[in-house]
Amino acid sequence: MGETRTALVTGSAGFIGYFTCRRLLADGFTVIGVDSLSDYYDPQLKLRRQAGLLQSPGFRAVNEPIESPGLLAELFASSKPDVVIHLAAQAGVRYSIDNPRSYLESNLVGTFELLEAARAHPPQHMLLASTSSAYGANTEMPYRETMRADHQMSFYAATKKATEAMAHSYAHLFDLPVTMFRFFTVYGPWGRPDMALFKFTRAMLNGEPIDVYNHGEMMRDFTYIDDLVEAIRRLVDTPPVRPDSAEAIAEGDSLSPVAPWRVVNIGNSQPVQLGDMIAAVEDALGVTAQRNLMPMQPGDVPATWADAELLRSLTGYVPQTDIRQGVQRFVEWYRDYYEV
Repeated sequence: MGETRTALVTGSAGFIGYFTCRRLLADGFTVIGVDSLSDYYDPQLKLRRQAGLLQSPGFRAVNEPIESPGLLAELFASSKPDVVIHLAAQAGVRYSIDNPRSYLESNLVGTFELLEAARAHPPQHMLLASTSSAYGANTEMPYRETMRADHQMSFYAATKKATEAMAHSYAHLFDLPVTMFRFFTVYGPWGRPDMALFKFTRAMLNGEPIDVYNHGEMMRDFTYIDDLVEAIRRLVDTPPVRPDSAEAIAEGDSLSPVAPWRVVNIGNSQPVQLGDMIAAVEDALGVTAQRNLMPMQPGDVPATWADAELLRSLTGYVPQTDIRQGVQRFVEWYRDYYEV
């Protein structure tokens, strides 16, 4: 038996954090989960997720904001994590218009605290969550990691793009191996109540109309949670290495020419029309949706579509869960959790 590895996961009581911790624990890691249990959405959902993780003797919970000065430095010093997966963030495009300061504090200051802690106590690999929103105003699809991504459309996206740049500078200066993920519309059981699938399911079961933005002319690369976690787990064991020269970087690889740093899309590579997603919810619930057609919301983009070739070349894996299958599993969880 090899030595047990320690992983530090921020945002551990969040949707993606919960499933990531579960997977790491199942694979024999000791996991330290850091989560502020913020009230951005129902903290009860976060507490239920965390309670599930605490069933494992290998899990320890730290319920503090990551931006708390010195918190992460202390945790890194005492636990010396081998792997760090940074998922804590203030999420949501629309909320960032009304509450930008929470994004500044959690996403930028929190990431700074993490990078400083890693500088003092370097892990073998740091994996930090970014977002497909980083591609911003790009209209060429599918999105490839090597594309320029300079025109973010929301403050949320801007903070995530900034964390990519911050992490790159630390990777270059201190030789910290860093993988940035750009996630594409993640969904599934235990998901976030501010996401469309959750809101549509709740409204339709309550006989209420659903808000359909841009009159339904939207496409999203919906990525099922199990697929996302499988990709993250495989990338954990694929740390980037600083190249000898720019010529040594394979075509299509986003590896930095001056740092052990790369960005990787994790998406289904199958954009789905919003109407098709709604149809999948209708079928799973046996309910016809009342559609309240709305204009495009500020900061939103009409379509996302991941090129997942780099993920495949690095790990041999690409997400593949069909939207109808994934929505069915979410609806089954929702009915069970809320006893509907």
